[in-house]
Amino acid sequence: MPSARPEERPLRVFLVDDQQLVRAGFRMLVESQPDMEVVGEAADGLDAVERLSVTGADVVLMDVRMPRMDGVAATRALTERGVTARVVVLTTFDLDEYVYAGLRAGASAFLLKDAPPEVLLSAIRDVHRGDAVVAPSATRRMLDRFADQLPDDEQPPDPRLEALTDREREVLLLVAQGLSNTEIAGSLFVAEPTVKTHIGRLLSKTGSRDRVQLVVLAYDAGLVRPAP
Repeated sequence: MPSARPEERPLRVFLVDDQQLVRAGFRMLVESQPDMEVVGEAADGLDAVERLSVTGADVVLMDVRMPRMDGVAATRALTERGVTARVVVLTTFDLDEYVYAGLRAGASAFLLKDAPPEVLLSAIRDVHRGDAVVAPSATRRMLDRFADQLPDDEQPPDPRLEALTDREREVLLLVAQGLSNTEIAGSLFVAEPTVKTHIGRLLSKTGSRDRVQLVVLAYDAGLVRPAP
């Protein structure tokens, strides 16, 4: 397992699942790490929104199907309230339609509930750093799967794209097409640190939390159309 983070404060994790045994399992796993701690938990989305509004957390493990308020609605509510914790949507079924909705609502990633412990722990750390947990190509396939939910070609231009330079727009397209930083650098004949700089500016200008949200933006804005 990775060693503790250099920061003095442990990475704060909040658990949201309607099954107590599931939460207990996640708690045991998270608290087995020297660089993590569980700062709270909730049994449904409504309780999670209320508690996270007053509880500092870095990452939220969010179940999808729950009573009173599901994980998608809870994620959307947290985003609207300006809660900065990054949400990892947990689902039982691969390519569940709720996952796509969760990403559009503001989640940073999705994982299957039966992911190996090391994958979940790595995902928590990666999401906290702002990295994409879902491989860009996998994200693209998921968005292709739900093409009928995407906007049509006659929609007005997305205002989030107005401040982008031609190069930043080009990088955004390549991100949405599933290319890694290394692949983007090779495609544009630039250094990889330059690509990272462009992506940082894209995140800032568009108000996106991470790479996954950039992919969703590109599809929402109609820059990339689903594969036939």
